[in-house]
Parts: sequence; C-alpha cells; structure tokens
Amino acid sequence: MTAATLTAAACGSPEQAATGDATGPLKVGIVYSQTGPLASYGQQYADGFKAGLAYATQNTNKIGDRAIEVTYADDAGDPAKAVVAAKDLIGKGYRVLGGSTASGVAAQVAPLAASNKVLFVSGPAATDALTGLNKYTFRSGRQSYQDVQTAKAYLGTGKKVLVFAPDSAFGKSNVAAVQAVIGGAGATVSNIAVPATATDFTPFARQAKAAAPDLVFVAWAGSTASAMWQALDQQGVLASTTVVTGLDIRATWPVFGKAGSQLHLLAHYFDGATDNPAEQALAKAVGGRTDLFHPDGFAAAQMIVHALEAGGAKTDVDKMVAALEGYSFDSVKGKLTVRAEDHALLQPMFQAKLDGDNAVLTATVSPEDAAPPAAAMKG
Repeated sequence: MTAATLTAAACGSPEQAATGDATGPLKVGIVYSQTGPLASYGQQYADGFKAGLAYATQNTNKIGDRAIEVTYADDAGDPAKAVVAAKDLIGKGYRVLGGSTASGVAAQVAPLAASNKVLFVSGPAATDALTGLNKYTFRSGRQSYQDVQTAKAYLGTGKKVLVFAPDSAFGKSNVAAVQAVIGGAGATVSNIAVPATATDFTPFARQAKAAAPDLVFVAWAGSTASAMWQALDQQGVLASTTVVTGLDIRATWPVFGKAGSQLHLLAHYFDGATDNPAEQALAKAVGGRTDLFHPDGFAAAQMIVHALEAGGAKTDVDKMVAALEGYSFDSVKGKLTVRAEDHALLQPMFQAKLDGDNAVLTATVSPEDAAPPAAAMKG
C-alpha cells in the first residue's frame, strides 16, 4: 500500500500512538489515489502537497528541529483499501492524515479518524457530508455546495433543472446540493443517475435531451469524461439548452472540442485564476503550469503545518483541532478560512469559459457568496 516514504518510518509503541512521540519526527500520512480512475487528480494533489509543505516550512520540511516525515499510501480510489492504509498508519503512531481524492473514500476515512482521535484533512473529495461530520475532520478543497452556488447564476429565469451525474457518493452529493441551492430557490430539479462504470452514454444523453430542461448541471469526473461529453453533443443536448459543468483538469479541455464554447463553466481553480505568492511558489514547484487539484494539496500542507505547530511537543490532536478552527490563511486560490463551527472551508470560486484550449476567467465568486449553510457538528 505504501507508495513512497520520504524517511524511514518506525512502528510506534501503543503509548506513542496515544500521546505522541515528543522527540522523533512529526509523522503525516497521505492516503490518496496514486492509481485508479482518479489517479491524475491524486498526482496533482500530491505534487501540490509537496509544494505547500516546502512553502509553509520555508523549504526546510521541519518545524523547529523536528523533521516532518510524510508517508504516501495508495488507496486506488477504493474505500476499503483506504481504510486499511489509514489503520496501518494510525497503528504506527501517525496522528495526522490527509488525502482522499474520492468522496466515497473520504466518507469512510473520516469516521475512522474520529474514532481514533487523529486529525484528518481531506483533499479533493467534494462530498458535502464531510462538513460538520466530526471534530477531527477538515477539508482542504471545495465542496459540492460551493460548486452549485457558483453555477446558480447561470439559470437566469429558468425553472427546470436536470442534474446529469454518476450514481456515486460524488454524484449524489451534487444532486443534493443542486436540490438545496437551486431547488430551494424555486426551480424543479430532477436527475439522471448514470452508473459510475458506464462507458456508453448514448441512452443517458437521449434521456437528458428528452427531458427538455432549462439547464443541465453536469457533474462528472474521471477517464470516461470524453465519451460522456461526446454523447451529450451528438444527442443535441449542448445545442438545445444551457449546460453548466465544472472545469476539469487541463488535460480534459480538448475533450470538449468545438462544444467547449457552448458550456458555462464553474471552477474552483484553474491556471491564471489567481496570482499571489502562494500561486507563484506552486507554479515554480510544478514547472510553471498549475492545475485544478494542485491548490487542494498545497492548502492541506499549510493546514497541517499550522496544526503541527500548535500541537506542541507531543502533537496534541485537540490542540491541533483548536488551531485549525477559525484559521484564515493566504493560499493559492486566495484567502481561505476554516469555519469554526462545522469546518467548512470558505474560499473564492470562479466562473470561466473556454477559448480554444485555454480557460478564461469571467467572474470571481467571493468566499461569502459561495459559502454553504452552517452544519451542526455531529461528533
């Protein structure tokens, strides 16, 4: 399971696992999709994390005299594998976990972190269910509600909305968010739940066309996106209604082809959306071109370094949790704030269009305007 370890990890004693080793390295476990359908997202997250760790520690990868020891483990997008990897790391004394490229993975790791009282900073996983799930769970990326809030302006006076999404935790989170945000404003919301393993999208595209909605909200991720967009275009969906979707990683932009100019895009980040010291440091670290999930890893590293600094000699997890609640910091996307009451990560969001093979910023949505409603902390 362990893909790479920066320095050799020794198994901690039960006492060290419970109280933290006050003299050894500070252990951080990153469980993410190194392989599997979201491997490209995971790679960006990991590269962003390494860049953010260097940035937050002034290129030392240390806090004081103690090195930050990072172990990267592959969950392959499988919740069961993620749980095994997380349990292994916790058993070795790791008190801080990060990662979770996929929503289904994060939903399984978060309760495990709570039951073992370790800090968990989830990554690109967008499911709204993580917000307020427990006191030990935070997120370094956006959530589905923020995506939908960014898309809401595209509906205009329309009243009929169709959500086209996979039948998965990610897809269901988007359906729920559209129902809450756009349905709550008076629109009628229906959805087409496409099997996550589908490769032929023609019948589902025909359903979307026949529904004749005023707006189609497409939530899709992974390697089948090209076939999905081709089917929607061939069946006339893109030409017949307003289609809103999230801007995916740069490698997928050519997938849209000529149809890309017909899309209304929401984006939680894309290269050129921001320009600040954190973004400049990230760009330098990744070779000049930043991409969609780099900022999630970068912010995770900043959050974890801040938490470790507050945790003291014995990496007290309760102190780390307290330090992150209400924490505001400047990151790649701009100013980010961890809302104390439910750990939502308030952040700017963006609207964009495709111009050839490039994304162009059309509007910025403030953290306040994109903010999800406060959730009651469950545990």
